Amino acid sequence: MTSDVWLPFHADEIEGLPEGLSYRFWDGDQEFPADPADCEFYVVPYMKAPGVGQRPLPEMTSVRVVQTLSAGVDHVLQGVQSLPPGVQLCNARGVHEASTAELALTLILASLRGVPDFVRAQDKGEWHSGFHPALADKSVLIVGYGSIGSAIEDRLTPFEVARVARVARSERTSARGPVHPLTELPALLPEADIVVLATPLTDSTRGLVNAEFLARMKNGALLVNVARGPVVDTKALLAELDSGRLTAALDVTDPEPLPQGHPLWQTPGVLISPHVGGPTSAFLPRAKRLLTAQLNRFVNREPLGNVVLTTGA
Repeated sequence: MTSDVWLPFHADEIEGLPEGLSYRFWDGDQEFPADPADCEFYVVPYMKAPGVGQRPLPEMTSVRVVQTLSAGVDHVLQGVQSLPPGVQLCNARGVHEASTAELALTLILASLRGVPDFVRAQDKGEWHSGFHPALADKSVLIVGYGSIGSAIEDRLTPFEVARVARVARSERTSARGPVHPLTELPALLPEADIVVLATPLTDSTRGLVNAEFLARMKNGALLVNVARGPVVDTKALLAELDSGRLTAALDVTDPEPLPQGHPLWQTPGVLISPHVGGPTSAFLPRAKRLLTAQLNRFVNREPLGNVVLTTGA
């Protein structure tokens, strides 16, 4: 009997898939394409409503690999942890770096240069010129210096920033310089003109950006979140935005989607994009290359890439 692989793409759309596997197309529909108990390699549908990706997991008694197409795995983590020992959970490292880093730079530049005000003025046919801060000579702090954080720094470099400070869960040295541990955030925050959040959502980062974190940011600083909404305490952020002391550019929010009438929509000094860091034209080719590589490793019994946890380990 061949191994079932559940894909959110039709197999004939992906070049280089190995033979000898039974590919089933499932992109989150109510009806499953086959018996979940026969699935050995499950690729979680991308950008679906909460709970969709976890729905088949309790019935996947034979699954050996759960592969997300997102950098974060928080949307399936609970379901995966309930699976039998030995199941590998892999993320989509290498798929979203370009798109998310592009958006981070877009949000920074649009916020600093007043682009939202220009768009509003254009809608009314009004000409409002003025003086705006540049990205050049600013000090930037990247919180979450993984592959996406590194890609953001790559794109910051040509803009003549004064300094980039890097923070990750643990201390290390990168090709560009030292990476500070989270414990050093209190000392780093007051020096940053721009704080970019690119960290995964974990127990240690949920609510990381709280009232104390925000109070340590310098007056006039910009907070950019391309990570996950719950990394930020929304109530604490609203207090700082309402005072005018800080500004923010948010691709993710808590709650999300941001409901109509939520105060963040009308708060001055905030730019909101609707969680569009990943879904761009860059996604599909990179996602398909990742799946081809992972499935070829799977059939050849080679170590998989991007393993973030193994159940029971």
